[in-house]
Amino acid sequence: MSEILDFLTTRAAPYGLNLLGAVPADRYDAIAPTHLRARAIDSRARSIIVIGNGGGAFWQAYRRRVETDPRWALRDHPLDDFTREVVEREIVAPLRARGLRFTVVYPFVSEAGNLHFMALGRMAGIGGPSLLGVLIHPKYGAWIALRAALLMQAALDEPGDALGFDPCPRCVSKSCRPACPVGAVSELGWDVIKCVKHRVEAAPDCSAGCYSRLGCVIGPEHRYPEDELRHHQERALRTMREYYRTHLAR
Repeated sequence: MSEILDFLTTRAAPYGLNLLGAVPADRYDAIAPTHLRARAIDSRARSIIVIGNGGGAFWQAYRRRVETDPRWALRDHPLDDFTREVVEREIVAPLRARGLRFTVVYPFVSEAGNLHFMALGRMAGIGGPSLLGVLIHPKYGAWIALRAALLMQAALDEPGDALGFDPCPRCVSKSCRPACPVGAVSELGWDVIKCVKHRVEAAPDCSAGCYSRLGCVIGPEHRYPEDELRHHQERALRTMREYYRTHLAR
């Protein structure tokens, strides 16, 4: 591991940001849509470091933040704000103090341009494809998330452990497929429309977590804590309701 990634691992791991990987910017830009290319955001970028979390450690760090300031949980986007706070304090500031130049990109902020984080996560070895519509990791299974990316002027090519990981075609049980009450997960992947219609029309079904994701046989011991599952499901339902109202309601 390069000195830069080793330094980042030391800074980020205590907060549950335990998945890191780097990919050359040119390699990513070659497959990304024009408006989602790294060079569209920072023309000097030579590589991209992807930062993610696996398992429940990141949520535990968030809980500690809320315990010190209960009002934090009342924010519109408390987990995203916590992500930014940790990344800016523990990663951005120390790297810039060392003279490194880069641009920070968050998946939940798009005003200044964004990246194709799903494709980037695969290329950087953070996770592989799955029938669930989310990335999947050899250790943490589907219980991972991408939190930030650094567009570095330094040249790096150090993907994570999940590079080339593609478990679904070889999975024997396929337990995720029958777990979905409306068949939104199949050999073709995740049917977004079926999922959205069921979540909106049959609420509160699936409110405690996606049945298919919960049924995946990879990394079940790293499943998110119950309160984190509720948090993500509630916010996902808000987005789905807006999509349903705009595109599917008659």
